Amino acid sequence: MLTVLPIRYVADMAASRRFYEGLGLTYRAEGSVEVWAQLDAPAGAVGIHDAAVSKGRPPGTVELGFSTDQRLEDVSAKLTADGYGHTVVDEDFGRSIRVTDPDGVVIQIQEIDSEAVRRSQEQL
Repeated sequence: MLTVLPIRYVADMAASRRFYEGLGLTYRAEGSVEVWAQLDAPAGAVGIHDAAVSKGRPPGTVELGFSTDQRLEDVSAKLTADGYGHTVVDEDFGRSIRVTDPDGVVIQIQEIDSEAVRRSQEQL
């Protein structure tokens, strides 16, 4: 199952987290680290990402993303079977699939590695 997870690149993680929590979203500590936070809502979620470590995305950039509870290999196999070209990318905290929509916009499907997140939290 895919969950819609737009990614909002921000200049100030703490201020942005407070802002979205003030709107009623719930911070999910087990899926968050210093440069990434997931905030859940009853009908979806928002990821905030520190723009300073985002490989060139300026503050204010928003990307359409999804998180999955399926194995990324299974998602990749389905995309291949359905004729979608895509790449699997190793991220700092898991892996993601990058697939390009008909307008040329790259969409992410993320698999968060909870062990990698835990290790990163321990190093802080």
